[in-house]
Amino acid sequence: MPPKKSNTLTEAELRLMKILWHRGESSVTDLLSAIPASEALAYNSVLTTIRILEQKGYVTHRQEGRAFIYSPCIAEQEASQSEIRHVLSRFFGNSRERLVLSLLGDENISPEELERLREAIRVARHDHAGEK
Repeated sequence: MPPKKSNTLTEAELRLMKILWHRGESSVTDLLSAIPASEALAYNSVLTTIRILEQKGYVTHRQEGRAFIYSPCIAEQEASQSEIRHVLSRFFGNSRERLVLSLLGDENISPEELERLREAIRVARHDHAGEK
């Protein structure tokens, strides 16, 4: 039985998506040149990964001469929200409270991060109160 197809991004897929979000339209050669030397990939690896991204609905392509030019069809914010919903579902039973409590329980959270979270909660509370 083949593995279940996932719509989340692997590390390699995310690396290419970040390049596309930053650069916009790019050929496989453009993507290759944008990858840092320390993370260099073979042409075929990039081509295979970009085709998988297209199957998943993250990118689309158009043909220019013999080259395919790829562009993101999902914004970075939208992909980020999708990944968060996936983690929320898998690990926290769709409970935002459990997710936030998990983050707050992280010993590496800084006082500055806590203050920004406190402010974000205050703003969200104010925004939601205004909707009623």
